[in-house]
Order: sequence, then C-alpha cells, then structure tokens
Amino acid sequence: MAQKQNCQVSIREYRPSDEHVVVSLFRTGLLEHVYPAFFKALSHPDHVGVALSISMAGYVLGGSSYFQALLFGSAWAGLIYYCCHEIYEGYMMRRLSADMADIQASYLENPDNGFWVAEADVNGQSKVVGMVAVMGKREGEEGERFDDCNGGLMGGGSEIAQDAGDGSYGEMSHVIVAFSWRRKTVGSQLTRKALDFCKERGYTHLVLDVSSPQTAAVSLCQKLGFVQTASHSNTHANRWFSKLARIDVMRMEKFI
Repeated sequence: MAQKQNCQVSIREYRPSDEHVVVSLFRTGLLEHVYPAFFKALSHPDHVGVALSISMAGYVLGGSSYFQALLFGSAWAGLIYYCCHEIYEGYMMRRLSADMADIQASYLENPDNGFWVAEADVNGQSKVVGMVAVMGKREGEEGERFDDCNGGLMGGGSEIAQDAGDGSYGEMSHVIVAFSWRRKTVGSQLTRKALDFCKERGYTHLVLDVSSPQTAAVSLCQKLGFVQTASHSNTHANRWFSKLARIDVMRMEKFI
C-alpha cells in the first residue's frame, strides 16, 4: 500500500507497467556519473602530470607545434573518459541483463527482496521520479555480493528470512532519483522504505555499495546513519580501466 510522504510523493511497490520508465531512469541515473568520474580522475595530480608530459612530447615531436601538444593531451583525456564510461556502462548492461531484465521475478516474487518507486503528482498526472531495490543476503557471501553488483543473481533467496538470526541482511541498490526531484527528500524517503523493509524481514543491517564520484549519495547515507565499513577498487571492469578511472567502491552500512 502506498505511503504518502512529503513533497507530494508516495512510495509504492513496483508494478509491471512501470518497466519502461524505471529502465529509462536506471540508464540515465547510472550514466550521469560518467562525467563527474571523468573530471575527478582527470584532476588527480598523477593524471595532470601525465597529461602535461604527453602534451610536451607532442609539442616536441610536432616540431614546436601547439596543435600537436593539444592533440596528444586530448588523446590522454579521451582515454580517461573512455575508462570511466566503460565502467558505468558495463555495470548498467550487466544489471539490465540480470535482475533488471525481469524485476517482477527478481524482486516481487521473492519475499526476501523488494523494489519500490517514488511516484509524484506532476500537473495532475502520476509520474515515477525515483526507485530503490533491496535483496536479502546472508553473511559470508561477500564475494558473491560484489559479483551481484554487476549483474549476478543470488539463488535461494526465499530461505533467508526463515532464520534471521543467521546474520541475514539487506543489500540496497538502484537508489536513483530523477534530476528535477533531487534535494526534495525523495532519496531519504526511498532509503527509509528500504530500512523499514529490512526491519520487517528481521535483517540485522542494510548495506549499499557507492562509487567514489557519488558524493551526494555518500552524504545522504551518512545523514541517515550509515557508516563506511570497507572500500575497494574492484569494479569488475578491466583492471587498467579501474586504475585509470581511479574509481573506488565504498561499502556503506547501517545496523538495524
């Protein structure tokens, strides 16, 4: 049943009719991180030094050509952008071919999982402006959990809640809010819905993996009581892409 919230937004369970707008929001929400990741990586002192060195090499090899220097520097920047784009697009494509390929089966038909959308009244019409998902997991499945971040589905989810004392927890993902509805508590409402679901299922805590360029998401989690408990650079993309993009994945966690 939908729960009325602030800003004329209600949080309700996903419906099959939401598929098109949810997938579109998912694509947009993920790929918008490419540019922040690119600028963050490019501004790193090591990359600045490499860019200057490459530009100088182009200048010399081109016979004191400023154009050649610019061309070489741009090529380096283009490589960094490509790495950032591949990491986020790769993640997106994996999820679209896994849990997001059939949200109904992946989430709603499994009592230990959940998928909700934020619905707003826009000019008299209901519009989906955000979403969040939770999957039930069991302690000791850390390696599989990181694989799941890029599309692997966990099996046997229905057995998790039978014994919540075994350290079962919820993994939150797909926390995306439409650009025009940010800073209006929609993200907080979606996260609280995920927390309420975990309480109902008897999970011990809720975890979320956030990439380092997602500073707003990290700030929101911290305001809601999440703490960072781990960090790694395994994006499941080519390791050189990860190194050049300088993207870290932070595990945020909140005990319930």
